[in-house]
Amino acid sequence: MKQDPVTKGDNKATSCPGRIDSIGVMMLAGTPSSASTLSSSISSISSSSSLQEERRKGDEELICREEEEGEVVSVSIVTIAEESCPSEPFGPGAHVEVAANESAVRDGDCRSKTSQSTQTEEEEEEEEEEMAEDESDHSALLQEEEEEEEDDEGRNQVFVSDDNLGLSDSLTPGTPTLLNIKMKRKLDHGPDVRPFSSGKKHCKGSNYLSPSSLVPFQTTPTTFGDLRAANGHSAQRRRVTSGPPPSGLQDWLHTFQAWSGSERLLALDDLIDSCESNQVKHMMQVIEPQFQRDFISLLPKELALYVLTFLEPRDLMQAAQTCSYWRILAEDNLLWREKCREEGIEESLVVKRRKTLKPGFLHSPWKSAYVQQHRIESNWRTGDITSPKVLKGHDDHVITCLQFCGDLIVSGSDDNTLKVWSALTSKCLRTLVGHTGGVWSSQMSGNIVISGSTDRTLKVWDAENGECLHTLYGHTSTVRCIHLHDKQVVSGSRDATLRLWDVDSGECLHVLTGHVAAVRCVQYDGRRVVSGGYDFMVKVWDPETETCLHTLQGHTNRVYSLQFDGAYVVSGSLDTSIRVWDVVTGGCVHTLTGHQSLTSGMELKNNILVSGNADSTVRVWDIRTGQCLHTLQGPHKHQSAVTCLQFSRTLVVSSSDDGTVKLWSLATGEWIRDLVALQSGGSGGVVWRIRASNTRLVAAVGSRNGTEETKLMVLDFDLTDNQK
Repeated sequence: MKQDPVTKGDNKATSCPGRIDSIGVMMLAGTPSSASTLSSSISSISSSSSLQEERRKGDEELICREEEEGEVVSVSIVTIAEESCPSEPFGPGAHVEVAANESAVRDGDCRSKTSQSTQTEEEEEEEEEEMAEDESDHSALLQEEEEEEEDDEGRNQVFVSDDNLGLSDSLTPGTPTLLNIKMKRKLDHGPDVRPFSSGKKHCKGSNYLSPSSLVPFQTTPTTFGDLRAANGHSAQRRRVTSGPPPSGLQDWLHTFQAWSGSERLLALDDLIDSCESNQVKHMMQVIEPQFQRDFISLLPKELALYVLTFLEPRDLMQAAQTCSYWRILAEDNLLWREKCREEGIEESLVVKRRKTLKPGFLHSPWKSAYVQQHRIESNWRTGDITSPKVLKGHDDHVITCLQFCGDLIVSGSDDNTLKVWSALTSKCLRTLVGHTGGVWSSQMSGNIVISGSTDRTLKVWDAENGECLHTLYGHTSTVRCIHLHDKQVVSGSRDATLRLWDVDSGECLHVLTGHVAAVRCVQYDGRRVVSGGYDFMVKVWDPETETCLHTLQGHTNRVYSLQFDGAYVVSGSLDTSIRVWDVVTGGCVHTLTGHQSLTSGMELKNNILVSGNADSTVRVWDIRTGQCLHTLQGPHKHQSAVTCLQFSRTLVVSSSDDGTVKLWSLATGEWIRDLVALQSGGSGGVVWRIRASNTRLVAAVGSRNGTEETKLMVLDFDLTDNQK
C-alpha cells in the first residue's frame, strides 16, 4: 500500500494528494498506547495555528481566490518521536482513518495553501481499496458525519472519533502519527471528465467557508456487488427466486470472506468444477455484462475510424445500427470513399435531404453510391426481369456492330446505315446515312461516332445532330477493325495496312505496313499499336516512327481477337490457343490452352482475362500465372458458339448463337441465370452483339432465316430510373 508522504524530524505540512471530498485526521500507529498522544497532537495543531493568527487576514484573500480557481488543498501534520522510514509499509490494521463530529479545531490559518495534490487517480483508488480491506478487520465500522460550525475567525473542521476503536490502547509514545487536515476547494470535474460533487461556494466574506461543501469520502467498489451497484445494476435483479436460501448460507459466505485472495481463487475453481452447465451459464449471464466495454466509443475518432476500415461494407452497415455514435462513425464519407474505390465505384452520389440524427450530421454521398451499386448488382443477380424495351430497326439486316455510351445507343448494320437510339425513350433519334457499303466496325466516345465500312472509308459523326463531320479516305479495301483513343483512331483493313487518323481534322497521320494479309483486329493505347491478321502474325508498332517493334510469331492460324493493357498483349486465334506476350521483349509469356475452336472475343481487366469461344464455352484466366480459373459451362452452358461477352468486377455476361444471354459469377464461375432467352433460340434466333453499362444491358438480336425480327432489347436494372 502506498503511503502518504511524511517529513522526518519536524512538523512541516506535506501534501496528501487525491483526497478531495473530506476533512479528516489520518492516524498511523504501530503499537498500542494511551490516548494522551492524540491530545498532544491536537494541541500542537492549535499552537501551530495560533502562531500564525497574525497572517490570517492576508491569507483569507488568497483563500477566496483559490476557491474560484478550483484547487485542492491538503495539510498533513506529522509528529515523529523517533527515527523511522516513512516509506516502509506499516503492519496490518495500523492504517486507520477516523472521523467524528465531537471535536472541531477552529484555525483560520489551516485554510492557506501549503501544497498541491500530486498523487494520481490510480494511486488513490489503490489506497482506497487497501483502506477498505483494513477497515474490515476492525470490530466496528466508522461513521462519517458533517457538522456545521461558524466562527468569525473562519471555518475548519477536524473530525476525530475514538468510538469503538479503543484509542487508549492503540497508540504508544514514539509511534508516528499523521494528522491529515484536508480542505475542500471547487472541483466540478476530475482529470478524466467524471463529475464530482462541487464544493465551491462563492466568497461571501473574508471568513466564509460553507460546511455544506464538505462531503463524505467515496470509496472505490471492492466487491462484485459494489461494481454492479456502481454500474447502475440492481443486485436484486440477478437473485434466483426458485426458493428460500439454503441453511448455513451466511456462515458459508462468512467463511469465504475470511479466506485470503489466493484461497478464494482455489475455492472458486473447485466450485465451478462442481457446477452444472445451467449454473455456469447463470454465472456467465451475471458476470459478462459487467466487463463489456464499447471500445469504439472510448477511442479517439481517428483511431475508431481506422479500426472500422478493416470491416467489410456489409459489416459497416450492421455496425451503424448499434447506436447513434457508431452510426455517425459508420457514415464517415472518407471511409466510404475508400470502400467505393475497392469496389471500383468512381463517382459519389448527390444525396437528397434526409432526416438527420442530430444537427450537423450528414449522410455520406460515397456510402449512398455504394448502397446504390449494391442494390443494382442485386437486381442483376436476382431482380425481376421486367419486359425489356424493344427497339426495332434495320429491317431484316444483320446488326454488325453495337456501341453504348450514356443514354445513347448506336447500332451499325450491313444495310449501310447506323442508327442512334435513346435508351430512356426507346426511340430512334436519327439514322446516320452516308456509307455506300455495309458498316462492319464502329467506335464511340461521348457524342462522337466513328464507323468503318466495306466502301473502304471511315466516317466521323456527331450523334447529337446526325452530321457527318469527316470522311477518311486512304484504305483500298474494307475497313474491318478500328480502335479509338482520345482524339486519334487506328483503322485496320483487308488491304493489310493500318492507318492512324486525327479525329478532329480528319487527317491521316501515319500508315503502318508490314502485314501480308488482312488486318482483322487492332488495339491502341496512345503510345503503341498492336495488330493481328490473317497472316498468323501479331505486330507491335511505334506509330510515330511507323516502325514495327516486334513481330509476335507462334500462332498457326488466323488471329481474330486482341487485348492490350500496355504491358501484355493477348491474342486469340483460330488455332484454338490464346497467347500472352510481353510487349517490351516480344516474348511469349504463356500459351493458354483449353478451348476447342476459334476464340472470337476477349476482354482483359488487370490480370483477369475472359475469353469466349466457338466451342460454346467461356473461360476465365489469370494471365500472370497462365492458369484457367474457371470454365463457364455445365448444365446451363451455351448450346452454340459464343458471339460476344463482357464482364465487370463480379459478373460475366455472354451471348451466343443459341439465342440466349447468360449471367455468370466471375468469382466462382457458376451460372446465375439467363437474362435473355429468345423463343426462336435453337431454330435460327441469335444474339449477335451485347453491350452493358452499370445499369443496362443492350442486346442486338435477329436471325439469318427470318425466324427472329432484327431488333435491340434493352434491360434496365436500376429501379430508381424505372420509378422515374
